[in-house]
Order: sequence, then C-alpha cells, then structure tokens
Amino acid sequence: MSGARTQVAILGAGPAGLFLSHLLARAGIDSIVLECHSRDYLEHRIRAGVVEHGIAKHLDAVGLGERMRREGLVHHGIELRFDGRRHRIAMSELAGNKTITVYGQQEIVKDLVAARLAAGGDLRFGAEALEISDVLGPTPTVRYRHDGIESTITCEVVAGCDGFHGISRQALPPGAARAFERVHPFAWLGILAEVAPSTDELIYCRHDRGFALHSMRSFELSRFYLQVAPDEPLERWSDAAIWAELRRRFATEDGFELADGPIIERSITTMRSFILEPQAIGSLVLAGDAAHIVPPTGAKGMNLALADVRDLAHALIAKLVHHDESFLKAYSAACVRRAWHAQEFSTFMTTLLHPLAGDDFNNHLQLARLEELTSSRDAARHLAERYVDLASMRLFADATP
Repeated sequence: MSGARTQVAILGAGPAGLFLSHLLARAGIDSIVLECHSRDYLEHRIRAGVVEHGIAKHLDAVGLGERMRREGLVHHGIELRFDGRRHRIAMSELAGNKTITVYGQQEIVKDLVAARLAAGGDLRFGAEALEISDVLGPTPTVRYRHDGIESTITCEVVAGCDGFHGISRQALPPGAARAFERVHPFAWLGILAEVAPSTDELIYCRHDRGFALHSMRSFELSRFYLQVAPDEPLERWSDAAIWAELRRRFATEDGFELADGPIIERSITTMRSFILEPQAIGSLVLAGDAAHIVPPTGAKGMNLALADVRDLAHALIAKLVHHDESFLKAYSAACVRRAWHAQEFSTFMTTLLHPLAGDDFNNHLQLARLEELTSSRDAARHLAERYVDLASMRLFADATP
C-alpha cells in the first residue's frame, strides 16, 4: 500500500475543507484534501446561499471575494410575511449598515477549487476516506481509496470537514465526545427554478398551511422551499402542484404575483439540530457539519463552517509554525460556544415560522412573536444583528492568518 506525508490531511472538499487548505497554504503549511465526490458534483450541488457580513469581509481579505463581489446579490433587509401581510426588517439600518450577500455555496466552492489548483494545491477528488488511525498520537494516518487503489496519508493533524455523514466524527475514541441532537417534526421541499426572482429580498413566510421561503441564486435563478412532512414522498409533487402551493402560501392582501418557470432541481431535506462536544481530541479536529448541524431557517450552516475554519486555521498555524498549542486547546470550547449561539438563533427562526398541525397554542404564540418583531424596533434590531453577523463572532483577537 502506497503512502504519502503531509502536515494536515483534510477530509472533505466542501467550503470548510477547501477554505482550510487555502488559509493554511497562505501560511506555508502543506495539506492534502480528500473528497469522495467528483469536482463537477461539488461545483454544481445547490446548497446554502447567504453569506454573512463578516464572513464576506474575510473572504475578501484572503483573496477569495472578487467574483462574489461582482456577481453576488447584496441585500439590506428581509421580509417577514404572515396573515397575508408583508413586513420588512431593515437589517442594514438596524445592524450598523451591515449586509448579507446572496452567493451560492457551489460558487464559493468553485472559487476555492480554482484558487487551490492555481496555487498547486493537492486536491484528490473521487478519493474515499476509509479509516483514521492513531488520533491520540502525534502522527495519525488516513487510509483511503482512489481509482480503486488503497493508499495512506501520514500527517500531524487530521481535519474532519467531511460533513454529518463522514467518517471523521466516528474516529473519535468511544466516550470521548457528547452529542446533543433534536430532529424536527417537518422537512423542506426545495426547488431551484429558471425564473427571475419575484422579490428583491428574501421572503420568510409563515402560513397556516406551512412555512415557505423565497430566495434566489442570481437574477435568473430562484430558490424556493415549502414546509412538508418528514416522510413526504417527493413524487407526490408535480411542478403544477408546487407552484400552486407556493402561490397559496405567498399570497398577500395587496395581490403579490409570483412568477414561475422550469424547475431544474428538487429535493426534500429533513430538519435536524446537532452539536458535538468537543470538536477536537488529540490530533483530530472537526469543523463545519462534521461537528454541528443547524436548521437552515437561520441561514447559519455555511457561515458557521467558514467561521470554524477561519479560527481553526489560526490555531493550526500557531501550532505548526510557532509551536504554540494554546490556540488549538481553546479552539473547541470557543467553537462549541459559537455553535450554540447559532443553534439558538436557527431554532428560534425555525420555531417562529413553522406551524404545527393541531397545536393551536403554539401557533398563536408564533403570531404573537411575529407581531412583536414587526412592531418593536428593539425586537427587530435583535433579529437583524443575529441574522447579519452572528457566525462572524471572533474567537481570537488576532485571528486573521
């Protein structure tokens, strides 16, 4: 079995893994990225699309923001819609002129892949990680299969950025970590449609029939979500049924018109909350979805992953370049704290906007909370500040690599 050596073996070539490789390379630290999927799959997989103010600034600072600034859609507010009425939350006005940028996760992946390949980065697509060994020692090993051939990588640190279903979390010693989890009693039917957005800003809609979200990916592509049952069969939803239900939920007293178009992607996503404590043990560190999952209602998942990596890179640079372990020792506790804040906000947004059949008490509470958010400037400011910049919370004062 052939083998290679590097300083950091990174499992996963999503935003977290690629961003970590990019930041480490800027400090002269070698890494190898293993990814079980193809490059084409990663660059066209539609996922998150909202980039927080501070995360966008950091992407700029490390040379990754040029196309995002050129093609991304900058938003200054969001709309909360309920009882057939529209209510705008003026985020920039309420949160110190901060904005969000709508720029798809797959576009960030494209930018990162291009940057790493241009810099000679070692990205191995179609490489399935099989086993991580000796994580409590100074030189862990990753065994993987690439083009039918098994190989190993020996390194100083294994960075698990391989998502909720990857092998990194399973490599933690038994009993070494504690998981906190909640599975929510609904799912999202999501579609991507070839149609110009019918709105200038995201619409979060609470309707008695269920939640709906109108987002976008460009001036020509729109993204929609509908609350459905967790076991909802996707085949039950024809194009006509999807558009009819979206129109029903987005309807307003003043006659909102929703444009439709060809649906080019559809899927059903279950809703889960998950946090693992700690995020680092021995020579194994976790970042992004490998360590935590938040409901997508708060638009925090990708931002939280990139924030993890920004601070993990700082900690690994301190360890591998300056032989200072203190930041790495602090990394897990601080990331977990931030993840709980993101979890609280995401759960708040989720429970605020998703009605539950037969739970009239909770449904009336939702309407009371929405009325408070749309009539109290202080309540709206609290939401705006967390929506725009929560995951950008810095762990280290000098965290820019």
